[in-house]
Amino acid sequence: MGDKIKIRVTIANRVYPLNISSQNEEEGMRRATDKINDLVTRFEQDYAVSDKQDVLAMCALQFASTLEINELNTDDVVADATEKLKDLHQLLVEQLD
Repeated sequence: MGDKIKIRVTIANRVYPLNISSQNEEEGMRRATDKINDLVTRFEQDYAVSDKQDVLAMCALQFASTLEINELNTDDVVADATEKLKDLHQLLVEQLD
């Protein structure tokens, strides 16, 4: 179980060796690699950016902002659901009294 799997991924034409723990982790890493490489290509085409470091920084910002936006949206959904549950609870209490 503790055996590590060695894989290599290529991001922006550079190879990175990784040690991972499971097949699921490998699949996740490979999917993430594909998404990063697709975004690198898109940024290079859309913005005529030639410096890979700039492109990778833009990719990092894109992914990080997506995570933050999703977290904010999730917080809003949880807050809305909590409020609705409180309202429902109050209605039930009133009906049972």
